Order: sequence, then structure tokens, then C-alpha cells
Amino acid sequence: MQKMIYIVEDEADIAELIAIKLQSAGFDTRVFCHGTPMLQALESIPCDLLVLDLMLPDIDGMQICSRIREHPKYKALPIVMLTARVDVTDKVKGLNMGADDYLGKPFEGRELVARVKAVLRRSETNSTIQEIIVEPSLKLDLNRYEVSIDQERIDLTLTEFRILKLLVSNPGKVYSRSSILDHLWGTDKIVIERSVDVHIKNLREKISDYSRYIQNVRGVGYCFSKN
Repeated sequence: MQKMIYIVEDEADIAELIAIKLQSAGFDTRVFCHGTPMLQALESIPCDLLVLDLMLPDIDGMQICSRIREHPKYKALPIVMLTARVDVTDKVKGLNMGADDYLGKPFEGRELVARVKAVLRRSETNSTIQEIIVEPSLKLDLNRYEVSIDQERIDLTLTEFRILKLLVSNPGKVYSRSSILDHLWGTDKIVIERSVDVHIKNLREKISDYSRYIQNVRGVGYCFSKN
């Protein structure tokens, strides 16, 4: 079954180009020139990935991304931001907001297709593993992208969840800040490594007593260890 990709782009010629390139790569597509109709369509016809422009007539793409990441049903939806805003500050903001990739205009069709395929690959989880039980009271639900402590759901961002999942899946393994960024967004992102420290700080605050397990290995990065 072909994967469905929603395209939110208000410039008709660009939207058509994106659709043609993705269709030629074997994807189904649906184009929206406004963000609100796309959000409404998600309720009835879900998609597998969203190509999202930031500068839209009705609602800013960053706001759309934020709404999706806050929605329990769609928070894991892969998002590729496509925009003329290409400075580092905007890239960092977009990725920290929860985007899986960020491609500037003008773009090359083959690169767009390659990035979409890469994001889809990264978003696929092992269907045989549905839950990671760190301790009886600390669990990660890999289907819902949720963390619970004593059966109470902890409100993590998607990025925080991904970092925690990476660390707890390989206890004792030390990850550099660069390797954490690679895991989150691929190797070609212009993202400052210090952003990892911000995510770790926020993650530690949210998991309270379990924060001691996320250890800072000086000069290297982070690991998850109970020792």
C-alpha cells in the first residue's frame, strides 16, 4: 500500500512540483494551500508524512507543527519543513519544535524525495517491541510515544521522548551530542550541539527522581546508567 503524504504549500507551482516528484517516487499525495483544512483532513484521512511550508496564508507552519506534536494521536507524525527561511536560527527553531527535517527553497527534487524516504525510515519502529520497561514504575510506550511514571503520563516533547528512548535502549552506552543529533535529525542538519543539553535538562526535570540515571560523561556526552 502506497504511503500518503500531505503537502501544505500555498504556491501552486511549488506544490505541483512537490506532488509530481513524490508521485514519481511511488507516493500518494494530497495538496493543501492552507493549514487549517489539512488539520481537519487529518481527523478523517491520516497521512504517513507531512511536507509543511512555514509561510502560509492562514496559520504559521511552526504553529501547525506545535499543534501536531501536542496532539496524542498525531504527535509521532513525521514532518519535513520546506521553506524559504534557511538561516540557522529558523532551522534550530523548526527542529526543536518537532520537525524531523528542514529543507530550504529552492530545492532539488531528488533531494526532497531522498529526505522524505530517510525520515520515513527513521520513523519506523520495531513492531515487535511495544514497550520498554526501565523499572516497574518507569515505562516507555513506543506506540503512543508516551512515558509514564507510576502509571501517570509524563508530558514529554517528541524530541525528549526520542532522546530518552535512545539512551534507555542501550544502557551504559555513551552517546556524544553529535551522535544524538544524528539519531534525531540525520547527519546533514545545521543544529548546535548545545541544543542537546537543553533537551536533556528539560527531560531530567520532567522525569524527576529518575533524572539521576541520565549521566553526563564529561567531555563526551550522555549515557543512561543505574550505576
